[in-house]
Amino acid sequence: MTQPVVATMSISLDGIGAGRNQTEERPFGDMPDVLHRWMFETPDENRAEIDAIVSAGAYIMGRNMFGPIRGEWDRDWRGWWGQNPPYHAPVFVLTHHPRESIEMEGGTTFHFVTDGIEAALDRARDAAGDRTVHVAGGVSTINQYLAAGLLDELMLQISPVLIGDGLRLFEDVGGYELDLVSTRGASLATHVRYRVRR
Repeated sequence: MTQPVVATMSISLDGIGAGRNQTEERPFGDMPDVLHRWMFETPDENRAEIDAIVSAGAYIMGRNMFGPIRGEWDRDWRGWWGQNPPYHAPVFVLTHHPRESIEMEGGTTFHFVTDGIEAALDRARDAAGDRTVHVAGGVSTINQYLAAGLLDELMLQISPVLIGDGLRLFEDVGGYELDLVSTRGASLATHVRYRVRR
């Protein structure tokens, strides 16, 4: 059986996953990082969800989630997470610009994929073995996978905030029915997991 492909993202109640105009000083663009308070301020309350996020056999992310650099790789950027990123597995970064793989501490290796979302998914499945593949974001990347019909589940952490403007999940992805798998309320987020019905 093919491993499940699960997209996971923290969003606001109005579906915003990041602000516009990302820079190195402002990883989430034109908005404060209110979407991840549940993870850092109340980690014990949300341990099961944190463990689920970091349990995948391989990850896929967009270039903007990996870092703020645009165009050619003109500096030695190694991600937002320091020398020991939380993934501890292969991570496939979507980009238009080739780059050699980067091996980090703790078992994370960033691989840079230039031939599209399906090629990245094929490589992630090969690397994951029998474990789940997580599409870790950002918003544009998850929307692309959803629009292409390549996601099996959505694992969302919905913060009780309204942001109003920003990069919105579910923008231009077409119509889907979602089957509720689980839901759990916590103090800083509601955790909802859906199965995507194709």
